[in-house]
Order: sequence, then structure tokens, then C-alpha cells
Amino acid sequence: MGLSILYISHDLSSVRQISQRVAVMYLGQIVEQADTDELFDNPLHPYTQALIEAVPIPDPKAKNIRARLKGEVPSPINPPKGCRFNPRCSKATKECIEQKPPLIEVTKNHFVGLFSYLAISLISSI
Repeated sequence: MGLSILYISHDLSSVRQISQRVAVMYLGQIVEQADTDELFDNPLHPYTQALIEAVPIPDPKAKNIRARLKGEVPSPINPPKGCRFNPRCSKATKECIEQKPPLIEVTKNHFVGLFSYLAISLISSI
């Protein structure tokens, strides 16, 4: 049909139902981007993982064990240096605090902004 729609939502359950491709943003920067099924089946960024874990399970008998993000959301007016998610990330390194990670294509059309994948990408390209 030649139609594109930009759908912005925090409700990932609805995003999964209507989208073919998803970009996850944190404080205005893309941290992960992939085809919908790939993103939901294989989330790589800790923020994406936390968002997916926060989707309610429509079964009252199901155990709802979720990882909670630590800390407070930083000010979008004065975001942290480096990766904007670093103050809340359990995987943050010194590099994350000092520099913004580039989006790395980990698999075909699956991009993530994590320094740990940059190292893997550089090694595999040798």
C-alpha cells in the first residue's frame, strides 16, 4: 500500500501487534532497533529487556517476576554524559559513562547501542 506510520508508545504489547520494525529509545536516543519478532524474541539492550519484562502477563496464575531498574530517570534537559542509560544500567562500564555507544548491527537488521557488542563486532570482522 506504500503506507508508513510512526507509532510512539510505552505500551510494548500494542507495539508488537501493529509494528513490523521497532526502535527503542531512552531519553531521546535509539538504544536498539530491529524487526519486531527479532526484538521481542532477542532483546539485547538492558533497557529493552526491562521494557519487555514490564509488559503485563494476562494470566492471574502466572508468576510475575520482573527485574526492576535501579535509580531515577535522569533529567532529559541535562542527560548524563556517554550512554544516557548508564546511571540505571547494571552492565555499565567506564566506557559507557564517558562515551555514547554507536549503534552496532549485531545480526541482520538488528542494531544495538552497547559497547560490549562493539567489541564482539570488531573481533568478528577480523
